[in-house]
Amino acid sequence: MSFKTILAVVGVSQTDRDLQVATDISDQVSAHLSALIVGFAPQPTGRYATLAPAWLEQRERNLQTLGETAKTVRDKLSKREISFNVDSIYAEVAGATYDIGERALYADLVLIGPGAFEDDDLKEQIIGGGLLQSERPVLLIPPACTATLKPKTVLLAWDSRAQSAHAAREALQLMADADSVHVTMVDPTATLRTSGDEPGADVAAYLARHGIHVTIDTLPSEGRTVAQALQRHAIDVAADMIVMGAYGHSRLRELIFGGVTRSILNEARLPVLMAR
Repeated sequence: MSFKTILAVVGVSQTDRDLQVATDISDQVSAHLSALIVGFAPQPTGRYATLAPAWLEQRERNLQTLGETAKTVRDKLSKREISFNVDSIYAEVAGATYDIGERALYADLVLIGPGAFEDDDLKEQIIGGGLLQSERPVLLIPPACTATLKPKTVLLAWDSRAQSAHAAREALQLMADADSVHVTMVDPTATLRTSGDEPGADVAAYLARHGIHVTIDTLPSEGRTVAQALQRHAIDVAADMIVMGAYGHSRLRELIFGGVTRSILNEARLPVLMAR
């Protein structure tokens, strides 16, 4: 699909570089940029800490900073020739997940810039609200990466699950505009119930009907995790982006035991488009 509205969730102390990434990406595809600035309340340290004068004073200072930051962002965006709106939320005990999810309902893509990527708490809440609650695709941009929605080479991580198929559908236009797409599988098993007699052939044919130039790559794990194998191969083929399904297992299981989604969220080295 095409991305006409991009929701960029930005921490109050990380606006500059994340805002630059968001405006550049929105420019690339002529999308409306919806910037959401998130501030966090100080964590209470006791049962009645939220009634303490020092905590209340800190809260007021944070709210003032949040308001000033939102105004600064509006001023900066008004100097760019893009369509935009700016909103802000102050996350207290319940966190920002629900509010992010509500706003993500009206976006085609949720963006996690390099600053938000390095903020584990904010990143978790963006994933929870945008990817899980509202089921919108999320684009992660790790630090020191070139952010783009016009990649020339894409690696599509494929495991024949519904999450992978959803990610492929969300990225159809993006992949159709690319020069090449590597449908990549790690240790696939050829069965009629999952991958068919020839793993990757079905999805390759589906993508080819959309005019996408497809190469099927089958990788042995060779003692590596799936996430490590995918990222190494992405570098080998000079991919600009990985497209992948998220949380093929339950989120709780991945939080406890780890998984491909969890590893990529923590260790991504190039842009990743996730969908579920």
